[in-house]
Amino acid sequence: MAFVAFLALACQPKGAETHAHFTKADSLMDTYLELQDSVLQVWNMMINDDNHKLKKMKALVHELKVSGHNDPQRLTSLNEQIDQLWRVRFTQKSLNNLAVVDEYDFASNALISELTSLTESFEHFQKNTTIQNLLQDVHNADQRVINYRAEYDQIAQRYNAFLQAHANYLKEHDQSCSLDKKPVFEVVADLN
Repeated sequence: MAFVAFLALACQPKGAETHAHFTKADSLMDTYLELQDSVLQVWNMMINDDNHKLKKMKALVHELKVSGHNDPQRLTSLNEQIDQLWRVRFTQKSLNNLAVVDEYDFASNALISELTSLTESFEHFQKNTTIQNLLQDVHNADQRVINYRAEYDQIAQRYNAFLQAHANYLKEHDQSCSLDKKPVFEVVADLN
């Protein structure tokens, strides 16, 4: 059988090329999959930076403890609050409930503010570059999370617009396509 295929290819006139034939359905499915991958990639980058922020917050509390901060009960409380942030963080599914996101953001921002105030008032802050760097890492990761949210929203909105424009065609050609729109962080006015 392989020999017959080889002969068929060998008998083609020289210079004749086989061209792949792409249909509209192929193009739409390719775009659909690319948008899905982009949404997931940006989401994962955002969550990774949020994880990094929380880990640096834990490291900062630890460093304050070992550096002799004089309020160990407050540091223990901060550590517990950071652990709580891990548990209440939103997911892609809970993103539909903006109250969950607001609650997480409020708790995270309050904790960062409290940690910043506590750290900057620590008597050894100016001399301890480890503590300074950890605090800066927390702020940098928090800013990256904000940037990734904006990027996520842009891609999710493109994905949603694509679904709205091509839902019937996608469902007709691939029953396994999920036509669920992606929730976004900012409130977007419904144009329907």
